[in-house]
Amino acid sequence: MEKAPATSAALVRRTLRRQRRPLAASLVIIGLWQVCEAMVPVMIGVVVDRAVATGDPLAFVLWGGATALLFVVLGLSFRFGARIVLRTRTVEMHRIRSEISSHVLAPAGARTGRPVGEVLSLATTDAETVSNVLRQVVFAVAALLGLTVSTVILVTIDPVLALVVLVGVPLVLAGTQLLAPRLARRSTVQLEAVGDATGVATDLVRGLRPLQGIGGQDAALAGYRRRSRAAADAAVDSARSEGLLVGVANGLSGLFLAVVALLAGLRAAQGEIGVGELIAVVGLAQFFAEPIRMATDLIADLARSRAAAGRVVELLAAPPLAEDGALAAAGTGPPALDLDDVTTGPLRGLSLHVAPGRLTAVVLDDPAAAACLLALLRGERRPEAGAVRLDGTPLTDLGVGDRAARLLVDDHGTDLFEGTLRTNVDPAGRLESDRLAVVLESSAATDVAELDPAGVDRPISADGTDLSGGQRQRLALARALAADPPGLVLHDPTTAVDAVTEQRIAAGLAALRTGRTTLVLTTSPALLDVADEVAHVADGRVVARGRHTDLLTDPAATAYAEAVLR
Repeated sequence: MEKAPATSAALVRRTLRRQRRPLAASLVIIGLWQVCEAMVPVMIGVVVDRAVATGDPLAFVLWGGATALLFVVLGLSFRFGARIVLRTRTVEMHRIRSEISSHVLAPAGARTGRPVGEVLSLATTDAETVSNVLRQVVFAVAALLGLTVSTVILVTIDPVLALVVLVGVPLVLAGTQLLAPRLARRSTVQLEAVGDATGVATDLVRGLRPLQGIGGQDAALAGYRRRSRAAADAAVDSARSEGLLVGVANGLSGLFLAVVALLAGLRAAQGEIGVGELIAVVGLAQFFAEPIRMATDLIADLARSRAAAGRVVELLAAPPLAEDGALAAAGTGPPALDLDDVTTGPLRGLSLHVAPGRLTAVVLDDPAAAACLLALLRGERRPEAGAVRLDGTPLTDLGVGDRAARLLVDDHGTDLFEGTLRTNVDPAGRLESDRLAVVLESSAATDVAELDPAGVDRPISADGTDLSGGQRQRLALARALAADPPGLVLHDPTTAVDAVTEQRIAAGLAALRTGRTTLVLTTSPALLDVADEVAHVADGRVVARGRHTDLLTDPAATAYAEAVLR
């Protein structure tokens, strides 16, 4: 696999390197277009001198035909050259997006620290902005080629005018280049602000129903407005810098063109150049405005591309969430899961044995301890002391793929995708209809399907925004059960459902997971009641263990009763 670039400049260089062949073809064709553009005023001057001034009909036809041919080549070269540039940009943009997606969605994950919406912005807007460097290089080289050809023509017409051009063009470009760093800084701020606003907007849409349920939508909307205003201010600031750059460039180029036209007129009045040459010089002076303007725009575009490339590089440099070991899983049946005197974060000497093929429930008083335990079971953290073992092998020593095949850790958060209920529960399409029905019944998700005439083929919007929190939670549980892993870890799978549905889920989970290793982090009495064993964790260690009903009546486990009945 190709190593991710370490800097924004390295990413830009890699973009140019891996698209070098189509880039070279487009350079030739777009370069031809720019040369033809430069030749238009020259051809008009030749027609005036050799056909109009002489009154020769044959010369008029010949040079008129040559002019027509010039315009045909000009039009076709731009059409096909621009087509290659567009295709090349699209291919590179797709490759960058795929790289971002592969990095974020890798089995080991990526510790980006960015909200989902901002990652989406990076994979779309920023990837497109980076790929624009291909267009920038092609048209920048074409502009320089056009300027070179025009300068050579001017030298043949009048060396004095050519000298003015050779001095004036670099001064104009240097004047505009001085403002490029400022624009790059403003572009970076703008992209960061837009990404932040996009992330907040995405999270707001995802959590709109729960927010409405607790009356928090106004506060969330106010937070989004603040970020949206910051993004708008940053965009205005960036546009102001770009406007200053364009204004300075147009002013300098206009002044330069006026000087060239004035000198050419004086030389023609003195008889040192002819009428056709005067037309060619003035036309070339006007033509100079296009490459100069093009170069100016490309400087601004390149500043934005560098800023976007820096953000993409930062994301690609994010370390993996989970450690990827080198060992293969040894077991084939239901796995045994052991935590031996684990100390890390809020966990202090936690020892827990999850027996193979059994349903074990854990009650944790501290939400931070639950989050820490899940991170350990996902392989995202190594214990400071002690060990977490799967079938006797340290969990982080196992390869991510082997670990995932033996143990599925299903977080409390619910992620649903645009599609149907069936594709959300069974993305790979492996389940027969009868098995799918059992899974839906076990997770109490049958009700979700029955609410729509399409049943399991009912449409589901992105992130399930058209479903209630309880419905999304049941579909997420159904997906975990549909995977049917040998080992399954669930975190509070029934917090958004009513008591009756909770009882159904508990019974269905116990029945469907018979003979499979299951660990549930919960305080739900219904789930605790069907567990083969319950462990109560307080102050980072197990303080009580046994059956749910026994612990409720055990005088030494009063803290357990308080934890599950409050």
